Amino acid sequence: MAHDKAYARLLLTGASGGLGKVLRKGLKPMARTLRLSDRVGLEPPEENEEVVLCDLADRSAVQNLVAGVDGIVHFGGISLEDRFDPILQSNIVGVFNLYEAARKHGVARVVFASSNHVTGFYKQTERIDAAAPVRPDGLYGISKCFGENLSRYYFDRYGIETVCLRIGSSFPGVKDRRMLATFLSYRDLVELVRCALFTPVVGHTIAYGNSNNRDSWWDNRLSAHLGFVPQDSADDQRAHVEANVPLPAENDPARVYQGGAFVAAGPFDE
Repeated sequence: MAHDKAYARLLLTGASGGLGKVLRKGLKPMARTLRLSDRVGLEPPEENEEVVLCDLADRSAVQNLVAGVDGIVHFGGISLEDRFDPILQSNIVGVFNLYEAARKHGVARVVFASSNHVTGFYKQTERIDAAAPVRPDGLYGISKCFGENLSRYYFDRYGIETVCLRIGSSFPGVKDRRMLATFLSYRDLVELVRCALFTPVVGHTIAYGNSNNRDSWWDNRLSAHLGFVPQDSADDQRAHVEANVPLPAENDPARVYQGGAFVAAGPFDE
């Protein structure tokens, strides 16, 4: 059943990615038409869907992509640590092009897939909220800091509301010890995006994305107005993980830092 305040045309970027595929299904009730975009790999459109191949680094193509939409869920771009040049094009130039298109076409609300890696150099013994200074753990994290700051500018200057989702680890299940704290189930991901889309006033909000895990490094009090209440937890899988996944060494980044292995990734030769 469609949401009673469904968007007329909602754009989902990164629709062929892992989380994009989850959201393609999950967002359907929230829009009368769902416009799906990625560079490659998109399945043919189903009922009430549109498919538009687009490279986010192509400014004119992004202008055409955003025309006629009244909301954007931006999950496009590179989602791992990489060389600077591809990150620059996909995550920095790309997000600028998207917000410029949103400004020119009068889009009022964006949900931006940020990442916990904007604060990855905090230690796992620390608990932080969205007001803590950013401490990115790599070039990928830096690109997400740029997106958060850019979205803040477009709200302050042009009134485009954005909810930045600092997503933890969203997978079908818990893979390692770190994910006992960072796990975000697919169901909770869809609910978090729904809250970000339909909360009447969000201004510029930063929310961490994790399920109701016993262990958590993140305090979401500054995004409480979204009304997000996670239904799932990593704790259901805790016994299995602790029995089958060895505890990393005390000096292993996966055990020390919130960003895990990302803090030690690279550098990559250009």
